[in-house]
Amino acid sequence: MSDHNDHVSGINYELLVDDSMRNVLRGALSIAEHVGLPGDSHFFITFRTDAKGVCINQNLVKEDENDLTIVIQHQYWDLKVEEDSFSVTLSFSGKPETLVIPFTAVTQFSDPSVGFGLQFGILEEIDEDAIQQAETKLEAVSEPSGDGDDSAEIVSLDSFRNRPKSD
Repeated sequence: MSDHNDHVSGINYELLVDDSMRNVLRGALSIAEHVGLPGDSHFFITFRTDAKGVCINQNLVKEDENDLTIVIQHQYWDLKVEEDSFSVTLSFSGKPETLVIPFTAVTQFSDPSVGFGLQFGILEEIDEDAIQQAETKLEAVSEPSGDGDDSAEIVSLDSFRNRPKSD
């Protein structure tokens, strides 16, 4: 149907696609967890070190950088995939470090051996009051005004999401 109906129904297709792509990441990591990396496969995973739920030794994070890329290839241990996150032990300067990374913190995933890559939007916590205000606006927009004007205003929920502050 029309774009208007999609916005009024509350279907966030961008979020659905992003979640499906994160399922690809989860599935690839699950395969590596259970049977190891097949063939020449290896993963580059970039994530936000400042995202909620990330557990990482802060000595691994360079000053003024919020992104870290890890490689899962030859030397990784204890890969565990959960519904919302994964953990893995990697060697940094010869010292093992365990990282816990929520899937929502991941911004990029690739397997260069097959030329496959994904880029994700950063999923932020959403202000529930702002969502309620947006839903109220959407309901008001979807109700006929009675003045014969069938036009409606489209309200984007993106403006109500918390965004990381840029320096």
